[in-house]
Amino acid sequence: MKENLPSYIAMINSGEKSTVDALYELTEKEMDLKEKRAIKACVHTAGFPFEKTINDFDFSFQPSINKSEIEDYTTLRFMENNKNILFIGSSGTGKTHLATSIGIEAAKHRKSVYFITCQELMLQLKRAESENRLDQRLKFFTRQKLLIIDEIGYINLDKEDANLFFQLISRRYEQRSTIITTNKNLSKWSTIFGDPVIANAILDRLLHHSHIVSIVGPSYRIKDVMDSFEN
Repeated sequence: MKENLPSYIAMINSGEKSTVDALYELTEKEMDLKEKRAIKACVHTAGFPFEKTINDFDFSFQPSINKSEIEDYTTLRFMENNKNILFIGSSGTGKTHLATSIGIEAAKHRKSVYFITCQELMLQLKRAESENRLDQRLKFFTRQKLLIIDEIGYINLDKEDANLFFQLISRRYEQRSTIITTNKNLSKWSTIFGDPVIANAILDRLLHHSHIVSIVGPSYRIKDVMDSFEN
């Protein structure tokens, strides 16, 4: 309003706009700016590794992915029913890109979103437990409308890690939506968590209300290297 006030005063004085119309338009500009700032803050605080949308994804390079299915996830309907999404595929196939794109769309709709790698998540939970503030940290992750846990399966977890992870998933179960990216087939999760009982308990809660996207295709990183040689 402050930036546009002089021009609107001039339009009022010249009779181009009425005082009521000027005040209405100035208020609209102020509200629009505040909305954009709020959206920017939501995206910033989510901790995304990059800002890429679905439009930046090359679906022609990964024909195993149903583009319409992914576009439907960006409508955020899955969050209305507290459903989860699991992206399964080899390294470099676009799992993190897709998960981030959905997360950014949720953040733009003023949903609380938090992105974190599995390794960093476990470090934070273990540190919180050692400092007697585990419940506080679990509450932080639980209250996020959408939690994105990236790179499950790249490192194996010990029994303590597995128990902490189970506590988090149990708290979010049927209460919030979670997006998981993993390079391991679900049948191999007992190896990741080091205990088939805990692994099954985690999967039971994640899969009960979930969409599974299995990506079978080459790595984008290899594609980028090949493109650079061609250019």
